[in-house]
Amino acid sequence: MAGKKIKIDEDAISEILVADTDSEPGSEASDFEDYFEEEKKRRKRRGTTTTTTAANLSRKQNTGCNEWQLTNLGTTSRKEHKSTSGSLPTWGPPQGRNTNIHPFVGPVKGGKKSEVPHINKDSSPLSVLMLFFTEIFHLLIEQTNVYYQQYLDRQAGPSCRLPDFRLPDMMTFVALALQMGHELKDTLHDYWSRLRQLHNPFYGETMARDRFLHILHFLHFADNSQRPDEGEEHDRLWKLRTVFDKLNEAYAKFYNPSEHLAVDEVIVKFKGRVIFRQYIPKKRKCFSIKIYKLCDESGYTYDMRV
Repeated sequence: MAGKKIKIDEDAISEILVADTDSEPGSEASDFEDYFEEEKKRRKRRGTTTTTTAANLSRKQNTGCNEWQLTNLGTTSRKEHKSTSGSLPTWGPPQGRNTNIHPFVGPVKGGKKSEVPHINKDSSPLSVLMLFFTEIFHLLIEQTNVYYQQYLDRQAGPSCRLPDFRLPDMMTFVALALQMGHELKDTLHDYWSRLRQLHNPFYGETMARDRFLHILHFLHFADNSQRPDEGEEHDRLWKLRTVFDKLNEAYAKFYNPSEHLAVDEVIVKFKGRVIFRQYIPKKRKCFSIKIYKLCDESGYTYDMRV
């Protein structure tokens, strides 16, 4: 009988339940008989007669106990008779409490036209990049010149002072550093090598090797004289904290995220000496720094923390 679907009237169902008491516990059959008797009495009291179009009897095994389930397809309500052994929860809106879902009332997703009126779909990648890195370039120029001056002040005798760093120099330096990531060589000097098998005129024509190494030697993001006191609340990322703050401010300033946001971690490969570096042997980047990012559904980074 289990798993079969039949069309019978209520009297036939009652007879089947009574006849099946030999193989099933009597309490289950009696429960169904009581259910049909009460249903008939309710219909008579209402003075209406409704016919059941179909009845589906299914029999399940649940933790070693037989369970009968009756689904009435002829009415708008669904009644189930289940054993006290428990059942799986049904997914759906929570019941018995306030289930009002407030609609998303944030601004329209996309770039803020009031902040970037000159940016459109035809804008170059450089113009978009400068939205986020203009202040950072000026920070690099300022702090690198400060560190270079501090270096000259520590020298005992007279030294040859090279020109201060300017915005074109810093932008060219960053551009070459990004390009080097696409063309890996053994040493920095190999990018300016004149050997036939290594020579690439791009780097020499863009910036002199000594000028690139000079900027790299004095590159700084913060003033060393402003080093915070080491204590329990010591910020171990203080030399880069200003860069992170400026990036997060720019992320929120120029773009409105959608209501669909996700928080995930990003592993950045790093083999330097910092105390917050992590070692994860099962990862391809076993030595790395973990960054948590808040991202939009389109992949836009709205906020990040180290």
